[in-house]
Amino acid sequence: MSRPRHDGRGPGALRPLALELDAAPYAEGSCLIATGRTRVLCAASVMDAVPAWREASGAGWVTAEYAMLPRATHTRSSRERGRVSGRTQEIQRLIGRSLRSVTDLSALGARTITVDCDVLQADGGTRTASISGACVALSLACRTLLEEGLLARLPLRELVAAVSVGLVDGEPRLDLDYREDSDAQVDMNVVATERGGLVEVQGTAEGRPFDRAQFDDLLDLAMAGIHQLVAAQRRALGEGSKPGRAR
Repeated sequence: MSRPRHDGRGPGALRPLALELDAAPYAEGSCLIATGRTRVLCAASVMDAVPAWREASGAGWVTAEYAMLPRATHTRSSRERGRVSGRTQEIQRLIGRSLRSVTDLSALGARTITVDCDVLQADGGTRTASISGACVALSLACRTLLEEGLLARLPLRELVAAVSVGLVDGEPRLDLDYREDSDAQVDMNVVATERGGLVEVQGTAEGRPFDRAQFDDLLDLAMAGIHQLVAAQRRALGEGSKPGRAR
């Protein structure tokens, strides 16, 4: 029998989710995502240039930057100036890979879209929330370019989202907050597209290894959560089949 989680959720329930579009009005696309007490502002900016190594391809580029505000957590952390930490590099590369996995870069033309993901408040799952929110911001930026006549078609092939799962007290649980993540025997982050394609799976055991059956259970739970997240992205974007700006 499942033990109740400290916040009253069932083992397969997401935290309360909110997606606020155009939260940064000067950006070509933006989204403030709140999942539980974790809040991330994702802003997509378009530049009419690509990195030098990309110029010969004729295709565009999508990348991301990630940062946590000093008081996003219970105690103040120092701002990262100049050289970013290894954790920050890992997370922003993950966000960029996730967005590129669903983007037709040739359709983007010789442009770069950078999505800045700034954590306003952290209570676990900041990297997964960043990916889900960044995808919405990217979708809105692509819609802006299309509406301005700068693109012939939308480059975003499908949506992508991410969620955490873990074993807590031996039970598979979806969308861990910081308290559960700290107590988890297994912690896993899963990034997948709305058609079910896997982009990345990051799983770690603390103490004892976990077996294949437990891995499969966690992956199934994550994919069910991502299905819900994509549905929420679609509702926020106000569309049925294609990414774009809500009307």
